Amino acid sequence: MSPLAARSRRRQATATFSVAGDARRAHAHAILPETHAVGHLIIAVVAATRVTSTFDILVSGPFVRTMLTNFFFFGSLNGFVLLPLYIHRLGGDEADIGLVQGMYSAAGILCQPLVGAWIDRIGRRLFMVLGVTVLTVSSAAFVVTTSIPALGVLRAVQGVGFSAFFVANYIHVVELVPYERRGWALGIYGLSGLLSTSLAPLAGEFLVRHVGFAWFFVWTTLLAGAALALVFRMRDVRPPSLTGGPDLDAVRRGIEELLHLHMGLALCFGLGTGTIFTFLPTFAERLGVRGLGLFYTAYAGAAMLVRVAGGELIDTLGRRAVIIPSMFIQAGAACMLALVAIFVAPAGSIPILPFLFFAGFMAGGAHGFLYPALSALLMDVTPERRRGSAVGTFSSVVLVGNALGAMAFGYVAHGLGYGVMWSALALVLLSGFFASIRLRVGYSPRRLEVTS
Repeated sequence: MSPLAARSRRRQATATFSVAGDARRAHAHAILPETHAVGHLIIAVVAATRVTSTFDILVSGPFVRTMLTNFFFFGSLNGFVLLPLYIHRLGGDEADIGLVQGMYSAAGILCQPLVGAWIDRIGRRLFMVLGVTVLTVSSAAFVVTTSIPALGVLRAVQGVGFSAFFVANYIHVVELVPYERRGWALGIYGLSGLLSTSLAPLAGEFLVRHVGFAWFFVWTTLLAGAALALVFRMRDVRPPSLTGGPDLDAVRRGIEELLHLHMGLALCFGLGTGTIFTFLPTFAERLGVRGLGLFYTAYAGAAMLVRVAGGELIDTLGRRAVIIPSMFIQAGAACMLALVAIFVAPAGSIPILPFLFFAGFMAGGAHGFLYPALSALLMDVTPERRRGSAVGTFSSVVLVGNALGAMAFGYVAHGLGYGVMWSALALVLLSGFFASIRLRVGYSPRRLEVTS
């Protein structure tokens, strides 16, 4: 063999060894996240092109425990959609209802950015425990409270509890599932809250009509206590960073996030849900409707249906393709309520409940797609180190919409009637739909390879 041929063969052998070494190192690096994940009992992302199977996520102990905790927490909290009936019984009007319910949103608006800013630094579990504890204590206090101003204070306290639990629990779920399943997983996780939205008003209405509001408040306290028992068994997926608090640069970035279009869409979404959930009980009562719980059943049933049957569309079609039609459908639900308020008389022969059921089905279907799609879009465009702060800001924007809907439209309904109020809401939501057409940013749809 010539010297030139020998040198050539040695170079090939060296190159082969180098490639094999790189492959072994890459394989080792790919295994590291999986090994770390096993220590925390989570489903890990082992590679960008491999997605943990649907079955593995659904039977994961931490994921199931998180959903159960969420179910009991929001089972307690969603029972308070019937609080306007209690305020009416105490002599309050629509303006009082709007102010009391708005206190809940106002507290969340103030607290959630703070929770989001600190959650990465001192851990998720602490805030989850704090939130459920505050809800349990405040729900128990409703049993002995008959003053409308005091009800407002308690709703504000519940807003603090909601803020602490929701932001922490939501980030906890994001860290439990892989990137490629994020939209679907957030939707499935949300089913636990939607199921409580469906069942809590039905059970609560039964309790109110048969044993009174005092036992109803006892029931909400027991549900919160069940969530408290579960949350103590949860553990952080990531250890807290234990670094200093948010600086001025973090505040500046938080303000810049508010200027993004998806934040404006979150505001419209919150405005719609806040107004509908605040004033539908008194609107239906004025029309003489009994069995209002069916509206919430239709709402939650539609939201759960679209998430189970079409939740993967958020990941496969992309966020924008789901958000735009959902904004239009939410506006359509408000239009339906406006038509009922304008053309259907309280003592008329036209049955009202089917229209309310259909409006709830439309609004719930829109909710079922909108919230996880907007949330997934937010996670797509947010660096991992700022997720807590981003979720806090996003959720605060939704609550700003809730508070504006409860407070502003309460005065509109009291002064001009429900026909004008629902019509104005429909126009606002339609403007949100037209704005959503300009949405361009976010996760690009692609075919996913799923491991079995």
